[in-house]
Amino acid sequence: MSAPDGSPVGAERSVGQLFASATAEMSALVHDEIALAKAQLRQDVKRGAVGGGAFAAAGTVLIFSLPMLSFALAYGIRTWSDWNLAICFLLSFAANVVVALVLTLIGVVFSKKAKKGQGPQKVAASMKQTAGVLQNAKPHPRRTAPTDGAVEAVARSTS
Repeated sequence: MSAPDGSPVGAERSVGQLFASATAEMSALVHDEIALAKAQLRQDVKRGAVGGGAFAAAGTVLIFSLPMLSFALAYGIRTWSDWNLAICFLLSFAANVVVALVLTLIGVVFSKKAKKGQGPQKVAASMKQTAGVLQNAKPHPRRTAPTDGAVEAVARSTS
């Protein structure tokens, strides 16, 4: 079994190896945080696009379907009842407005979800928290030299 840098587990590593390992892990952490921010931003943009598409669909329905649907619905109502033709046209217009309002509400719901998206803010807070932890990290205290004159063995790097 070996450590992430390839050295055997349990073997003492030099300060250089420890620093290289810490630097590689910090780099990986920053890259992962950036990837997370991109993914969350992509999700927020997707929600905004769905909301914009719903607004566009509402406008398209209102503009292009009004003449055709109004005539068809008005004459259909006139066929089923003996109401005045003007009242039948008003009812068909009201039905088209209801469809456009429903599509508009769908657009508003998706737009609010996109505005509420806290993806990049969450990642920024996480990065600040990581930086705060690293700033408060203290190095391991060094052992003092023995006072009885004995020489302590020092681990040396073989690389």
